[in-house]
Amino acid sequence: MVRRGGDDGERPGPVGPTGPEIWVRGPVDPPDAQPDAPRDEPPGGRYARPRPRSLVGTHGGAGVSTLAAVLGGHDCGRDWPAPDAPRSVLLVARTHASGLASVLRTLEMFRRGEVPDGLDLDGVVLVADGPGRLPRPLERLARLVGDAVDVYRVPWVPAWRLGDLSGTPPRGTATLARLMGTTATGR
Repeated sequence: MVRRGGDDGERPGPVGPTGPEIWVRGPVDPPDAQPDAPRDEPPGGRYARPRPRSLVGTHGGAGVSTLAAVLGGHDCGRDWPAPDAPRSVLLVARTHASGLASVLRTLEMFRRGEVPDGLDLDGVVLVADGPGRLPRPLERLARLVGDAVDVYRVPWVPAWRLGDLSGTPPRGTATLARLMGTTATGR
């Protein structure tokens, strides 16, 4: 039912069975809940679980196995996920020139639909290929990737080079860690 505004200055708008339609963003308590009662679960409760993801390397040595060991996720190596693996994909590449070029080629494959049916591209994980900042030409390539899809950066971790995957995920990976269902408190 749509109510039409009259001479009283009321604006027309949709009306539900008990009044105007109201849009609410965020969690809403059931009508019988007491507003000040303590909650047993945080907002989202037991239903707020991370979506399982497959990690796919766009080139050899991208860091897929290391990320899967530290942050979780299904390690696909350089292959597309098998039918029984999670269909949500995070592409993984190093930040050197050939790594960035390979991830751009793989993104083009997604754009053209040249990947197995049913895969969802959730983003790209760029793993630092060395300590320090990227040179400008490589940063430009990384920005091209970021223009096409969400990018999660993983900094250089010297301990990983030595095979030490213990401890917490490195600082700066909190968003990626939450996406994967782990926590990052920083090294």
